[in-house]
Amino acid sequence: MKTIFRNIRSLPQGPATSKQNYFQNMAVPDHSTFFAPELFIGNGIKDISFYKNAFGAIEQMRFSNDDGSIHVAELSINGNIFHVHETTAKTYYFSPGRHNGTTICIGLFVPDVDETVRQALKAGAIEISPAHDYEYGYRQATIKDPFGHYWQVQKKI
Repeated sequence: MKTIFRNIRSLPQGPATSKQNYFQNMAVPDHSTFFAPELFIGNGIKDISFYKNAFGAIEQMRFSNDDGSIHVAELSINGNIFHVHETTAKTYYFSPGRHNGTTICIGLFVPDVDETVRQALKAGAIEISPAHDYEYGYRQATIKDPFGHYWQVQKKI
């Protein structure tokens, strides 16, 4: 049996970081609506540092299994939240490796497409299409992260 909430006990304590305040602050205020993708990864994965090294993501929280592998982690890139979650018995959620593909491509808008792609490749991404200026006014490149998720790194030009 998994102990999903084990690491929450190790959160720093204090007015802004107590467990109670942490969960209260997770709630989205009633006036806010935003998009927060949940990326599924295979079971047993312990290291998701790719997102920090490639995109400067900050890990906000992590629930780990007994073996230290990730159950779910919440990360943010410049304040934009996304989750990385291990696959579960729900077969409609799956990691890209299960079907050798994915149903989405995550659009990541950045100030410098070329530099972000360089960082991602250095962190372990695979280049799918190099950066290119398109007639519709975007500079875009597509990469695949180590877990099989496709990212379209882009900016409006």
